[in-house]
Amino acid sequence: MAAMLIVLAACSAAANAQPAGESRLPGSAFMGRSTQEMQRDDSLNPGMLWVQEGEALWQRNAGKSDLSCASCHGDAQTSMRGVAARYPAFDATSKRPLNLGQRINQCRQEHQQAPAFAPESEALLGLESYIALQSRGMPVTPPGDAALQAFYVRGEQRWRQRIGQLNLSCAQCHDENWGKRLGGSIIPQGHAGGYPIYRLEWQAMGSLQRRLRNCMTGVRAEPFALGSQELVELELYLAKRAKGMAMEAPGVRP
Repeated sequence: MAAMLIVLAACSAAANAQPAGESRLPGSAFMGRSTQEMQRDDSLNPGMLWVQEGEALWQRNAGKSDLSCASCHGDAQTSMRGVAARYPAFDATSKRPLNLGQRINQCRQEHQQAPAFAPESEALLGLESYIALQSRGMPVTPPGDAALQAFYVRGEQRWRQRIGQLNLSCAQCHDENWGKRLGGSIIPQGHAGGYPIYRLEWQAMGSLQRRLRNCMTGVRAEPFALGSQELVELELYLAKRAKGMAMEAPGVRP
């Protein structure tokens, strides 16, 4: 632990230079120019392959009801504009927050009467990416429901809790040491407006939950299960931290 903190303290903090008047930076601000250009240009962004699959799924009938997403929601460019920016959101039926992927599966099971997509499946990531694209450039707008307050609090507690054999918290890296280098990579501030992202390391698309689990294993902690309430609470808190920042999905990361 002491060695880890010494490395963090000794590393360059060049990325700490901030634009005037803005202390919060998106994950893309910590990437090299070539990766930034890849994200900005839809003809270069690998995530657009998942977007195309999601668009096809949006129009495809499925399940016993033989309905598509478009059967209920129509043109996603209109009906889904701003939707991804508001998730996770409170679900009155389960009385807990659901992230966008969970809401997609809820609709699929209840209205299409089709089996839920598996977490991190190509199909689910495709639909998430397609829906998220409709909010690109819009501000992250976490819900202000009073029913979410306890979940926000627990999410912040998890953000600040030291975990794993390295005894580190999310906040120690992303709040206290952002802009420095760890293992050759610049530590970002942990704003999640670019998810789902195509990560060059993965050579695939991935959700925010996949990235959170990667961080947990990185500090040698047992990661929460995909779809767990613990991870959704963390997502909820991250949305609150990024409130007002621009959505940039589908993101590209190193």
